[in-house]
Amino acid sequence: MGLQQIDAKMLAKMFLAGAKNLENKKEWINELNVFPVPDGDTGTNMTMTIMAAAKEVMALGDNPGMEAVCKAISGGSLRGARGNSGVILSQIFRGFTKRIKGEEAVTVPIMAEAFEKAVETAYKAVMKPKEGTILTVARGIAEKGRELVDEGVEDMETYLGTVIGHAKYVLSQTPEMLPVLKQAGVVDSGGQGLVEVITGFYDAYLGKEVTLDLEGMESRGTGASSRGAQEAVDIKFGYCTEFIILLGKLFNVKQEIDFKKYLESIGDSIVCVAEDDIVKVHVHTNDPGMAIQKALMYGELSNLKIDNMRLEHQEKLFAAEQKQKEERRAEPPKDFGFIAVSAGQGMSEIFKSLGVDYIIEGGQTMNPSTADILDAVEKVNARTVFLLPNNKNIILAANQAAELVTEKDLLVIPTKTIPQGITAVINFVPELSADENEGNMLREIGTVSTGEVTYAVRDTVIDDMEIKKDDFMGIGDKGLIAVGAALEQVALETIEGLVTEDAELISIYYGEDVKPEDAEAFGTRIAEKYADCDVELQYGGQPIYYYVMSVE
Repeated sequence: MGLQQIDAKMLAKMFLAGAKNLENKKEWINELNVFPVPDGDTGTNMTMTIMAAAKEVMALGDNPGMEAVCKAISGGSLRGARGNSGVILSQIFRGFTKRIKGEEAVTVPIMAEAFEKAVETAYKAVMKPKEGTILTVARGIAEKGRELVDEGVEDMETYLGTVIGHAKYVLSQTPEMLPVLKQAGVVDSGGQGLVEVITGFYDAYLGKEVTLDLEGMESRGTGASSRGAQEAVDIKFGYCTEFIILLGKLFNVKQEIDFKKYLESIGDSIVCVAEDDIVKVHVHTNDPGMAIQKALMYGELSNLKIDNMRLEHQEKLFAAEQKQKEERRAEPPKDFGFIAVSAGQGMSEIFKSLGVDYIIEGGQTMNPSTADILDAVEKVNARTVFLLPNNKNIILAANQAAELVTEKDLLVIPTKTIPQGITAVINFVPELSADENEGNMLREIGTVSTGEVTYAVRDTVIDDMEIKKDDFMGIGDKGLIAVGAALEQVALETIEGLVTEDAELISIYYGEDVKPEDAEAFGTRIAEKYADCDVELQYGGQPIYYYVMSVE
């Protein structure tokens, strides 16, 4: 019989194992996306969310207290949450840790109550909860947990094993709850992610050793970046090492050549100058001791100096950021500011030309985290900041950020597409109040219909339309519009599915993989077909999506 209680040290171990198991299954979970698009990102978002918390847990050391572990899990996942699935996962952790943070150890009854609190918190975070999702799997875990406690189960191993078995059963039933899952032949990807997390928990509880390569996870993750942020520099060799060798006897030519070759084998930026009975040495290396040890073979050392260049670089970045913050504080804030999430150079330039203060580079392929959004808000010197997520998978993280902002007002305009975001900015009137502008923008984005053309990464069936791998797909606000082997024909059918009798403006943004001459020819064809509409063709530069088109 295993441990009947879980202390803080075991909880931390279980959490890190859950993070590792999710990381291992990340790409597989991405492929469970209903639409067979090349940017399925549920696994990535959930992994990046739990990884942010894992980093904080690992920083606690070997013997953390329960409250500290809970704070690291809750706070880390809250700030690191990406995408709807990541935000929901963070809320599950938030509710779970809220129940147990004051306990010395977690028993089966406490665990059951924590799962119930987790589900309650997660459901509250979603405006319109949908069954057949991660929420359903989480609720199944809580319900089975309560049932086991009522039956008198006190053995933690039995409890966890039974709960996980039931979670897998609930997951298998998600296609019966959401027809779109059944037709696509997949289970819910968010629910699968949650199952992988708790399976990792259980493995660690049973004694399975897990090594979490947090640095490796970060390098394999996908994150959003912000325009204007200092870029990290890849410093291959971290220590600038300088010294003088006081030679016992003069260097002969072979010794000098051999020493230089040795320095080249352990670093770069090498200066090695022999002058009479001294040798001046400069090398960038990851192991200064090796350079020093080799030099001691030739004589004594003096003027030794070793600088950590990575640390110096971070300090310079920090100093620059602090200076920028001080400069912003010195300037009086303006009434209104704008932040937009944008993917593609052309799209970002459009937003900047419309007066958007800050661009968070991201979108469907790179969902920004709550922390990314908070960082952007801090950089906009305005009393009220309007945020345009421009993707339905970013709205929850945006709303979560809005709850955490205290020094200014952050108003989230729930734009689900780039064209909606552009329309929102265009309809902003500086002379109106924040509430009046919010109402206007909400009303106007409702008049925008958006279609996007990309390609399929697997065979499937959606809305009774058969899709083959590498087919082009036109996806609208309400689902699949067109499928075919010819890009321009699919794009044309997508616009046909958007245009109504009231249409006045057709906007076409072509992506980085479309040749300008092909886009021009397509724009001309659309202008001729819809002569009563204004047709605008612009370079968006967005990845993966050949065309993003809107009709107003």
